[in-house]
Amino acid sequence: MSQLPPGQRRSLLPLLGIAAIVGALALTLAWTAGWIGSRFTAQQLINTIESGNPQPFPGFRRAHAKGVCISGTFRSSGDATALSTARVFAQPEVQVLGRLSIAGNAHGADNDARVRSLALLLRTDDGQEWRTAMNSFPFFLVATPEGFLAQMQASRPDPATGKPDPAKQAAFAQKYPEAKRFLAWAATAPWPDSWVNTEFNGVNAFRVSAADGSQHYIRWSMRPQTPLQTMTPEQRKEAGADFLARDLHARLTNGPLRWDMVLTVAEAGDAVNDPSQPWPESRRQVVAGTLEITGAVAQATGPCRDINFDPLILPAGIAASDDPVLLARSSAYSESFNRRELEIARGEATEAVGEKVAP
Repeated sequence: MSQLPPGQRRSLLPLLGIAAIVGALALTLAWTAGWIGSRFTAQQLINTIESGNPQPFPGFRRAHAKGVCISGTFRSSGDATALSTARVFAQPEVQVLGRLSIAGNAHGADNDARVRSLALLLRTDDGQEWRTAMNSFPFFLVATPEGFLAQMQASRPDPATGKPDPAKQAAFAQKYPEAKRFLAWAATAPWPDSWVNTEFNGVNAFRVSAADGSQHYIRWSMRPQTPLQTMTPEQRKEAGADFLARDLHARLTNGPLRWDMVLTVAEAGDAVNDPSQPWPESRRQVVAGTLEITGAVAQATGPCRDINFDPLILPAGIAASDDPVLLARSSAYSESFNRRELEIARGEATEAVGEKVAP
């Protein structure tokens, strides 16, 4: 892998702190034992994430912990049936449970959260389930679980200074130059003023199979029908720590909120096992249907609390690619799920910031 010259490495250092929001806290992009060597396990990963949080929050997800449960319907357009036999693309209406959240811990502030997330569970009339977890970034930080580990390590504060070690950050930037693209996005992308006008992307590729036997690789996005409105730093400061949930409930009083599910189809040569590589905008896109959200409740007692949004729970017609980041997620999800369910059973769960926002 090529290396960055010293000048470019130095220019990346101010941005690496932004990546810590995603890297050090993002369980969504974790890995399982064996993918990066026998020294690391899902248990050790969750321990690392827990140790990086300023205060504990038993009963909640270890990352992307602050959020709300949502419910609604997915209405298929029928246009994706030419790509996949998955029942979700043929059934006219599918009931949906999901979750909107921010990256970070359960005490995080909405106006400081660079990354937002949308997780969904779609269950069709034949009993199949499709679970998917998407984020507001258009591509991932690095290409491999090893790179993710390196970023977490480079982002840890030095006990002596309270800040990440610049030498470790420089070493990370040199070894994983693909991170430069993500860091540039994190530094320059607009801040939507709502979950409702945020685009959510599944950065991993999946293989779909059609009735005629043809196969394609796709990525999907949820593109909001609500027009984008952005926030200045001053507006974010004034918005407050819980503005996203308040905004969501206020908007729902005026009716359903909608996103279009757009499938992007890979062509020969596109990276289907590297989530850090975006595909060209010229690629074929298919609007598979529309997600319509009609309800939202606090997650502490809501139906999404006990759902593990494992992205490898897939219906027939959709299969995982060999993307190592995608394939490395299930064990860490399971470990986080088991810990929080045990804490809830023991009565240890606490109420986190934002849980009383809903009217």
